[in-house]
Amino acid sequence: MMLYLALILVSASCKQGEKQSAKKDDIYVAAYVWPSCHYEERNAEILWPEGMGEWEVIRKGTPRFEGHYQPKVPLWGYEMDDDPQVMEKWIDVATEHGVNVFIFDWYWFDGGPFLERSINNGFLKAKNNEKMKFYLMWANHDVKKNYWNHYKYNSDSLLWTGSVDQENYKIIVDRVIAQYFHLPNYFRIEGKPVYSIFNFPRFVLDFGGLEGAKEALDYFRDKTMEAGFPGLHLQVIAFGGNEKNPPLLWDNLNEGKSNNELVSYLGINSVTKYNWGQGEGLEDYILWGEEAMRRRENWDEALDIPYIPNVSIGWDDTPRFPAKGKRNVIHYNNSPESFAAYLRLARTYVEEHPDQPKLITLFSWNEWVEGSYLLPDMRWEYGYLEAVEKVMSEEPEKTEP
Repeated sequence: MMLYLALILVSASCKQGEKQSAKKDDIYVAAYVWPSCHYEERNAEILWPEGMGEWEVIRKGTPRFEGHYQPKVPLWGYEMDDDPQVMEKWIDVATEHGVNVFIFDWYWFDGGPFLERSINNGFLKAKNNEKMKFYLMWANHDVKKNYWNHYKYNSDSLLWTGSVDQENYKIIVDRVIAQYFHLPNYFRIEGKPVYSIFNFPRFVLDFGGLEGAKEALDYFRDKTMEAGFPGLHLQVIAFGGNEKNPPLLWDNLNEGKSNNELVSYLGINSVTKYNWGQGEGLEDYILWGEEAMRRRENWDEALDIPYIPNVSIGWDDTPRFPAKGKRNVIHYNNSPESFAAYLRLARTYVEEHPDQPKLITLFSWNEWVEGSYLLPDMRWEYGYLEAVEKVMSEEPEKTEP
């Protein structure tokens, strides 16, 4: 009963915000794309030998408790995300339902790109890609051997490190600017290409501290401006946030600077989340969302740069971890209706911050292996996409003069 009342309260609070609603086309709704489900020689050799990328693991998901929806089954089948025709279908259905930006997870391991075929061969070769904006999130995190395929590896030793040296960093900068920034549908804010960094503390460590990180970012900005842009919009993924005034960097990296001193010194333009976190022990979507709203409030108060609201669809990464069970899964009140209530809150937040970019990030478009996806499945069909369309197309309520 209390959970039911909590959802009613969430929806009621959203109604108040609808009085200020912006038009559907005013707000960018950006969904993260996890580009793991396709064949690459490197993928098959090192990670997924069956030749279909991470579908190999997703298809083997097993229920861990009564009512547990595993494996997740896509309504359209196990499609390859580097297929232009698949991307054309994705772009059409996304834009028809109010999702107008894709954020591609982008990797650089062992001196070269990883999982880049999805964007290069799929998205960029789709005949209708001009309908969809996109930008990159550099997912510079370490990968343990048993993280992406525990059937192949039983060791948690390191497979790849997310770190780069200065030589590789300069290659990355040149590649990103030349290959992506100039495309007409690359997402920009005030004319500046948006580039997101997942593990910003790791970035600072890689360059020896704040001074080195500033030099590296200044180099990226200078190169971007040399390419004809007014600058670079640097977006950082925030972690934590449970405490008031949460640190943007690990304590040993902030060198005595406050969050606002850090973002000013380093030239960070905005902060967002990749997702609401793993929700360990919460199990209930509404409780998970309430915790995320507290974190958002904490970050909003801690920063004087834009905080971009994030809405997550769910969490269930049991296909990757044999030992995980019920307490590791968001399974109560996990529905398109619950998601829609929090998406309304995100929309209201954007409307109440008119001076910041009108952008919402969603986790995610296709994170099947982590139980968070907008793509139609055999359980909800188009339910989550229809929730986005409904919320983002709602007309403002007329108020009495």
